[in-house]
Amino acid sequence: MCEGSAPAFLTWLYAPGDRPDVVAKALRSGADVVVVDLEDAVAAGRKEYARDATAELLADPVPGPCAVHVRVNALGGSRAAADLAALAGLPGLGGLRLPKVASAADVAGVVDAVRQAAGTDAAVPALYPLLESALGVENAFAVASSHPAVRGIALGEADLRADLGLAGEDALTWPRVRAVVAARAAGLAPPAQSVYPDVRDLAGLEASCRRARALGFLGRAAIHPRQLPVIERAFLPDAREVAAARETVEAAAAEPGALALPDGRFVDPAVVASARRVLALAERAGRTAA
Repeated sequence: MCEGSAPAFLTWLYAPGDRPDVVAKALRSGADVVVVDLEDAVAAGRKEYARDATAELLADPVPGPCAVHVRVNALGGSRAAADLAALAGLPGLGGLRLPKVASAADVAGVVDAVRQAAGTDAAVPALYPLLESALGVENAFAVASSHPAVRGIALGEADLRADLGLAGEDALTWPRVRAVVAARAAGLAPPAQSVYPDVRDLAGLEASCRRARALGFLGRAAIHPRQLPVIERAFLPDAREVAAARETVEAAAAEPGALALPDGRFVDPAVVASARRVLALAERAGRTAA
């Protein structure tokens, strides 16, 4: 899916920055966003090579339909500073994923570093802070609303589990809802869910996606291309949802204001807005065709 052709990204595929061959395959995977990872996926001795290879990739606009984002190294360290200096202003850079963000000050530091490297008048790329600690979750709204370049937030669930000593899926419900509420309050798109680490358990992945969708998430990060169609299927509306949304929108157009549909559903402007979002999502899969 082309950047800008859908109301929001649904699939984000990670690829290690020190494996240009894997990055090239990811660019052909059909993911909405390829996230070139300079952090966890790259061994300490390969960090500099990964940075150089990624800068070379992004020196020109990236061909193809997907956006390319980069997850830099943990903020506050020399590696992150070098990453930002090397990447700032590159034509192929679609966005930056910022690990271990704990406060609005962390985002401000990234903005300053980008402008120092690319010039004070340079456009700041889209920023996607990752909340991976108790403090980050507590400051979710402050981070989400910290700068116009922030286009979304997400949880880093592996690190968050470790920080809080969480076990089991249900233990993440509260921080997930906190992230959804903070994103909405800041006027951002719903968060994309964190990766599902078992690339063979596609049934478990789908069930996890559907739980997250019920909490307000939209889309998910992946670590293998085989996860992409499962994620897209889970987050796109089904035929029943599309039909109900179309009926709602058509009824509202015919009779403005609050009304009740024949099946008893009450329709008001908030319900209509939600129905329009469903139809916009369905359109990307061609599901609104008669």
